Amino acid sequence: MPVNQLGKLLVIFGAMVILAGSILLFYDRIPFLGKLPGDLHFKKGNMHIYFPIVTSLVLSVILTIILNLFGRGK
Repeated sequence: MPVNQLGKLLVIFGAMVILAGSILLFYDRIPFLGKLPGDLHFKKGNMHIYFPIVTSLVLSVILTIILNLFGRGK
């Protein structure tokens, strides 16, 4: 693998880590994250199960769009 491609890969990976860290840091301040219609919540007694289906789909679409925009330079 040429060094310039490795450098691009590391920059993209670093940007993704920064984005993930920012989302985790500001998770409480993003009102819709984790509370979208279609996210399943089950609570029975002291057991709580949460499946963020729609939130996962939305984040997947956003990340796919971002990665496709960066990947078009090839």
